[in-house]
Amino acid sequence: MSKIAVVGSYGVGLTMRLDRMPVAGETLAGGVFSSGHGGKGSNQAVGAARLGADVSFLTAVGDDAMGRDAHTLWSEEGVDATKVVSIPGVATMVGVILVEPSGENRIVIATGALDHLAPEHVEGFRSELAAADIAVVSMEIPLPTVLAALRAAREEGARTMLNPAPAQPLPDEAWGAIDVLTPNRTEAAILLGHDPDADESPEDLAGALHERGVGVVVITLGGDGALICDDGGVRTVPAVPAPAVVDTTGAGDAFTAALAVALAEGRSTDDAVRFAAAAGAHAVSIAEVIPALARRSDIERLLND
Repeated sequence: MSKIAVVGSYGVGLTMRLDRMPVAGETLAGGVFSSGHGGKGSNQAVGAARLGADVSFLTAVGDDAMGRDAHTLWSEEGVDATKVVSIPGVATMVGVILVEPSGENRIVIATGALDHLAPEHVEGFRSELAAADIAVVSMEIPLPTVLAALRAAREEGARTMLNPAPAQPLPDEAWGAIDVLTPNRTEAAILLGHDPDADESPEDLAGALHERGVGVVVITLGGDGALICDDGGVRTVPAVPAPAVVDTTGAGDAFTAALAVALAEGRSTDDAVRFAAAAGAHAVSIAEVIPALARRSDIERLLND
């Protein structure tokens, strides 16, 4: 069984499905509301566990009902959350998600307890990092904690994967600690300090990130698949067709989780990316994040169609 350590976020997603997005100053009735577990780190931890990995998770939650509900989720999904930090007097992270009929979404976040997840908490997670085949880190937590997690994982001998969302420019010290980087095109540009609206090709962005010291760059391209850049050059892995596009909210987390599992199992980068693309295709076909995270049979079904 592959072992994966995840350092990232947990939050509650408050989702409103709308016929259209309201314009500024408009109150729009007729939406359909739901709430559920979210946060990129938690989604990735649950996604990896569903695919059969032995997963440990570090995050921070509030000492509130939402934080307690999170522990119930992790217990039910088989995620080791014994090192999760509870912050008294602070709310658990909340994200508000607006979803259009096309499946496109807009998200705003109140980070709450995540702002208190500190590098010293990473020190208490070192044994889990040491035991991991891959350490997955995402960026809804403070940047010093992101850097501490990458550094500690590398020191403990784990392969590192950074899912840079939400993206921000990284300091020079970070690049050499990233073995696998999984941005989309916009995130890739932001990481480099470039204008994300500029007409810059994914190939150029991937090459620039690889030149900074990242071992493997995987730029996700939605319906166009994914672009890989490593020492073997640049190539594209085609998309796996989705059964339908219902909700794109958790697709990136499903992709990252599956990529980590496949690499931890020793698959080649190209095979691992295709496996991950199938997880993403499954995710977009189902509403809400946790229900959309794939099991291995879901991925095998898509890959064999």
